[in-house]
Amino acid sequence: MRTRGLLFAVAAAAALSVPAVAAAEPPPPPPPPPAPNIGGYALVKPSEYAVNDGSMYAFTAGAGITCVLSRTNGSYGCSGVFPGAPGGANVVSGGQVGAPGFATAANAVYAGDKPALPLPANSRISFQHVTCGTDGALVTCQNSFDQSGFVVGPGGSWIVNPTNPLLDRPEGRNPYFN
Repeated sequence: MRTRGLLFAVAAAAALSVPAVAAAEPPPPPPPPPAPNIGGYALVKPSEYAVNDGSMYAFTAGAGITCVLSRTNGSYGCSGVFPGAPGGANVVSGGQVGAPGFATAANAVYAGDKPALPLPANSRISFQHVTCGTDGALVTCQNSFDQSGFVVGPGGSWIVNPTNPLLDRPEGRNPYFN
């Protein structure tokens, strides 16, 4: 009888402790939504957006967002007010390789020798592996080299594919046969 009581007490303690451990860890946040498909947007003539003696293409979009694509080193980015960006970031930038990242700057970081022209809704601009486009509200920039990029807009801002799916994949997953 004593063994049965001890066994019951141990089983009850184990049953009560398992939910407590599971409840202590919050569920992981949901993944960000996929980036809009900007590949179907009309391609603008990049030379019309050239600034700084043609070393950059610059455009504005959305509410006060300025973006550039560098022709010298292939970097790209945007600055402005980004709702939902981590830490109140107002700059997002990336390069030809690797995922972009958010940062905070005290002043505007993207300025040219003349004002940037607005990129029309449902249009895109490209240079090398980078394409940026807007639907009139969201700005999306994507790097086709490693399938990363970012989205900024009034509904939120996020990094697209922060890790290269061809290099960083779960065990047992083949990127060519998902």
